[in-house]
Amino acid sequence: MNEQQEEEQTTSALANDLEKFLRAFKDRDRRYKFFDRINHMMVDNSNSLVIDYIDLDTFNPGLAKRITHNPDEMLEAFNEAVLYILNEIHPDYAQEIRDKIKVRIGNYTVQKGLRDINAEMIDKLIGVSGMVVRSSEVKPLAKKIGYRCLNCNTINEAQLKGLILKKPLKCINCSEKELEMDPDNSIFTDFQLVRLQELPEDLPAGQLPHYIEVTVMGDLVDRCRPGDRIMLTGIVRIEQEQISPQVKTSLFRLRMEGNNIEYLGGIAGTKDTRTLERISISTENEKQILAIANKADAYDKLIASFAPHVYGHEVIKEAILLLIVGSITKKLDDGSTRRGDINILLVGDPGTAKSEMLKFAAKIAPRGLYTSGRGSTAAGLTAAVIRDKSGIMMLEAGAVVLGDQGLVCIDEFDKIKAEDRSALHEVMEQQTCSVAKGGIVATLNARTSILSAANPMYGKYDPFKNITENVNLPIPLLTRFDLIYVIRDTPEKEKDSRIAGHILEIHQDAEGAAQPAIDIDLFSKYLAFSKQIEPKLTTEAINIIRNYYMKMRNVDSEGMITVTPRQLEGLIRLSTARARSLLRDKVEAEDAERAIYLVQRMLETAGVDVNTGKVDLGVLHGKAHSEVSKLKMFIEIFNALSGQDKNEVEEKNFINELVRTGKFTQDEARTFIRKAMQNGQIYERKSGFYAKA
Repeated sequence: MNEQQEEEQTTSALANDLEKFLRAFKDRDRRYKFFDRINHMMVDNSNSLVIDYIDLDTFNPGLAKRITHNPDEMLEAFNEAVLYILNEIHPDYAQEIRDKIKVRIGNYTVQKGLRDINAEMIDKLIGVSGMVVRSSEVKPLAKKIGYRCLNCNTINEAQLKGLILKKPLKCINCSEKELEMDPDNSIFTDFQLVRLQELPEDLPAGQLPHYIEVTVMGDLVDRCRPGDRIMLTGIVRIEQEQISPQVKTSLFRLRMEGNNIEYLGGIAGTKDTRTLERISISTENEKQILAIANKADAYDKLIASFAPHVYGHEVIKEAILLLIVGSITKKLDDGSTRRGDINILLVGDPGTAKSEMLKFAAKIAPRGLYTSGRGSTAAGLTAAVIRDKSGIMMLEAGAVVLGDQGLVCIDEFDKIKAEDRSALHEVMEQQTCSVAKGGIVATLNARTSILSAANPMYGKYDPFKNITENVNLPIPLLTRFDLIYVIRDTPEKEKDSRIAGHILEIHQDAEGAAQPAIDIDLFSKYLAFSKQIEPKLTTEAINIIRNYYMKMRNVDSEGMITVTPRQLEGLIRLSTARARSLLRDKVEAEDAERAIYLVQRMLETAGVDVNTGKVDLGVLHGKAHSEVSKLKMFIEIFNALSGQDKNEVEEKNFINELVRTGKFTQDEARTFIRKAMQNGQIYERKSGFYAKA
C-alpha cells in the first residue's frame, strides 16, 4: 500500500510541478504561451496540447530528462495538470473531454535513427525521422469496455492489456455468466497503423531500408499520408510474437506508439503548409549560394558541376538541371492547376552514359528516387492496395507518390510492360495518381518530374526511321515529355579521342580527375534553394515565346503542324526554370531564347520527318504529315479506280496511277499496298487484284 501511495504522491507532485510550468512559462514576447494554448482548447474544439520540449528543458531540466526515461508517468502527470488548469477556465469542457486529453511533445531533441531502435529503448520516448510508406484504415480501439449483467444490470469493466481485452467471466455482483457489451459505458478512440521507413538519403549503401510499425490514436489519425516525410515522437513498445492463437514465443516485436507527428522542415501544421524539404541551408551556405549566382559564368558553372565524370552532352545536362529546379505550379481561381514540373526523355544508343546522368540527378535532387524499368510494375510506380496480416486493407505508396515534389528517374523506360506504363499517363499531365482497389478509392498527389531513359528498339538508333518507329513507346506518352533528346553514338576522330582521354584520366587518378566546379554538397543546396524562388514573366520574354510559337505554327508547307500548345507551355516552364536556376525573380529575354534553343535542339534530333528532312512534330504524335498526306492520296486514288460499285483494282494500274502523282516511287507504292493490307483497309481478292475491305 505504501508504494502505491508513494507513486500516487509522485504523480500528483509531478502534476503540480508541471502545472507551475504551464502557468508560469513565458516566451520571448513575454506571453504566457501554454496557458494561452489551454485557454484556446475549447475554441478550437481540440483535446490535445503540444508542449515544446526545449521550453520545458530551459524551465526545468530535471523534468525534461525524466520525460525521456519515464514517458508514461510524465505524460499522465501532464494530462492531469492540463485538466486541472482547464477545470478552472472552462469546467464544462474539461468534464466533457477529461478522458481524452493528450499532451504531445513537440520539437523533441532526443533523436535516433530507425536502425538505433533496440531493446534498450523499450518504454523510452524517442524521436525518429522517416517516410510514411503505408497507412491503414481508421478503426475504433476500445480503451475501456463495460459489460452489462443481464440479471442485475450491474456494469462490469473489461481490462485492457496492450492491445488485448480480457472479458470478465462473471458478474461481480451476482456471479451471473451472461454479460453483454454496453457501448454507453465504454470508451473508444480512433486507431490507425502506419509504417515508417528510413529516408532514402539516410540509407547506407547496399542496405535494405529498415521500417517500424507505428500505432497512432486520437487526433493523430490521418495526420500523415503515404509519401510524407515526418518526424515522429513516440514511445517504443513491445508485442509478443504468436505462432498460433494458443502458442506464444519468447520473441517480441518492437513497435512505436505515436505521441506527436511533425513534418520535416516544417511545423506540424495543416496538410497544405507541409514542406517536404530535408536539406537545411545555413546562413553561411546562403552567402556561398548567392555568391555563385552573382558571378557572370554562374550558368556554365552549374552545367559543368552536373555529372562532371560524364564527358560532353552539355545540352542534355542543362535540360536535366532545369528539370531538377523546375517551374512554378500555378493554381487558377477555378481550382485547376498548371503543371510546373518538366519531363524529359532520353533515347539513345547503348553506352552513351544515360543511366549515369539519371543516377547523378537522383542523387543531387532535393528529393530524388531512381528506379529501373525491368523490375517496376504499375503498383510499384503509383500505389498498391494490400491486405495486412490483421486483415486491414492498407494503401502502400509507390515511387511517384514517394517522390512527390521531387524527381523520379526511370531507367529502361521501354522495358516496362505496356499495361504498367499506362499508369504514368495521369501522373505526367494531371500530377495525381488514382487508385480504386479493394474498396479503397483514393487520389494521391504525385507532383513529380519524370526523367526517363529508353533504348531504341533494335539496339542502335536508326536515323532513317522516325522516332516513333525507333522507340517502343505509345504516342500519348511521348507527347507528355517536354523535351525528347536522341543521343547518337557516331564515330568522330577528335571527339572520340577526347572521350577516351577523359575516361582514362578518371581511371588513372580517381580523386583528382573530373572535379566539379561547385562542390556537390553545396550544389545540392543551391538547387534546393533555387526552388523557393518564383520568377514572373516579363513582356520581352512573352513576346519572344509568342513570336517563336506563331512562326512555328505557320510553316509554309501545307497543313504541317510543328508545335502544339503543349510545346508552348513547355517553353514557358523551361524559361521560368532557367530564371530560377540563376536566382532571378524575372524571366528575361535571354531565358526565353535559351528555352527556344533547347526545344530547337530537340526538334533537330527527334522532330525531323526522315521522309522530307523537315521539322515536323507530327512525328512525335504518330504519323508525320508527309505520310498522312500520302495515305490520303493513296486512298483517294484507290477509291477513284474502284468506282462506286467497288470493283476490283488491278495492282499494275494502281501502281502506275500512284507513280504518276509524283509523290510515290514504285517501291513506295508497293510498300503502301502492303501496309494497307496489314491494316485491313484493302484485301486481295485474287492474285494481283485488290478490293476495299
